[in-house]
Amino acid sequence: MYYGYWDPTIIILIPAMVFAFICQGRVQSAFRRYSRVRNRNGLTGAQAARRVLDRNGLGDVRIVPISGNLTDNYNPANRTLNLSESVYNVPSVSAVSVACHEAGHAIQHARGYVPLTVRNSIVPVVNFASSSSWILIMVGLVLMFSSGPSSSIGTLIFNIGVIAFVIVLLFHLITLPVEFNASRRALAQMEKLALVEPEDMKGSRRVLRAAAMTYVAAVAVAAANLLRILALSRRD
Repeated sequence: MYYGYWDPTIIILIPAMVFAFICQGRVQSAFRRYSRVRNRNGLTGAQAARRVLDRNGLGDVRIVPISGNLTDNYNPANRTLNLSESVYNVPSVSAVSVACHEAGHAIQHARGYVPLTVRNSIVPVVNFASSSSWILIMVGLVLMFSSGPSSSIGTLIFNIGVIAFVIVLLFHLITLPVEFNASRRALAQMEKLALVEPEDMKGSRRVLRAAAMTYVAAVAVAAANLLRILALSRRD
């Protein structure tokens, strides 16, 4: 059946996209709000992360300033903790929270945290699957709805594309425990090392909770896209 320019399967994707939009708005709002709140100990993000790393025997992990906003990350390949301009040299509740979260990833790496190890090991496969899945799916769909031998070839290509997309979805699922665990480690270290005063912990929890929900949203969007893809293959 032809629907002109209207694709009814988009309805499957809309709730997940709305959820993702809300989560992104909340993390931006929480980060901005607590970026204006100076942590009572006056520590910058870099100083807080350095204390966490050193207290956990990770003095060899370098802390590097990088450009951008909320571009913070831990790179296990060269063992660097990269902090953005809004975190590295800023003594706010948000900056310390984000920096300690990334330090939590460094601790995971050093302790051999299994979900992180699995996620890092499949990154090359996921990168290939992410870049090729939609191409394979679209080519497969075009061939599937054509006549002749191309139809069966299209089904094969489409199925390979779906498998590639499932790999991407699994990556997002594996990311969830990695991110939630890093936040738990961050909060525990912040309390243990007294990096922020008890009055600031409420803000830290809000920032990290909002950030964690963006990963939940990524899973929701990927799952909705998969359902939409399967729905498209069954249209006639």
